[in-house]
Amino acid sequence: MAALLVLSGCGQGEPTAGKLLIAGSSTVAPLVAEIAARFEAEHPGTEIDVQAGGSSRGIADVRRGLIDIGAASRALGPGEAGLTEHAIARDGIALIVHRSNPVTTLEAAQVRAIYTGRTDDWGTLGLPAGPITVVNKADGRATLTLFLAHFDLDAPDVVPDVVVGHNMQGIQSVAGNPGAIGYVSIGAGEQEAARGQPIRLLPMNGISADSDSLRDGRYPLSRPLNLITPGEPTGLARRFIDYAQSPAVHDLVRQLHFVPAERP
Repeated sequence: MAALLVLSGCGQGEPTAGKLLIAGSSTVAPLVAEIAARFEAEHPGTEIDVQAGGSSRGIADVRRGLIDIGAASRALGPGEAGLTEHAIARDGIALIVHRSNPVTTLEAAQVRAIYTGRTDDWGTLGLPAGPITVVNKADGRATLTLFLAHFDLDAPDVVPDVVVGHNMQGIQSVAGNPGAIGYVSIGAGEQEAARGQPIRLLPMNGISADSDSLRDGRYPLSRPLNLITPGEPTGLARRFIDYAQSPAVHDLVRQLHFVPAERP
């Protein structure tokens, strides 16, 4: 195993020191890194290494015993039996365009036409003419899987101009190209727009793509942000997951524009 727990027991058998390796979703990783930093500060002697790489990597690596905890920005599927998910927050997926793009909304049929190459110029949609640059997510990304399912698209039918991995690559691709369109985590998109990135999140089905609509359950394309373990966790992994699901980190969840998950 890539990370071996080195534990020293306290009076009740709880670990007070040790190491954890967590890897997976690029959407979940920044939140887990913030939670891990606070946990380390409150529990001297603990060391938590957080890496990205995609939900598929996190799920595969935790199944193979290469990491202690996986991170996934989706629920486990029917072919992933034997693993246990632990929700720490809720997020959504939003279409993004450059801030200068006058488009205000897109119907599902228009999104499908853009991503399959049947519509390749903004002028076709009644907007100022200009080529559409399609930004798509790489294979293995949970964001891609959910986007395709929501818009009833098959991966081979998508005709991308740019393929990106993590959210920041998607945001930067759109921020640097007024004709581009992509899709990213609402949390990441809201945060970067607030920081001055020239992007705009498009509403979906008339519902604003923001943390408020996620919080009240109106946004149509939402997903859980999960930590994944091989069965029920024990020791330091259990203690960290309990902390990540507790109200003690809800401020961190909200700071990253996610919605705290309800405790099971």
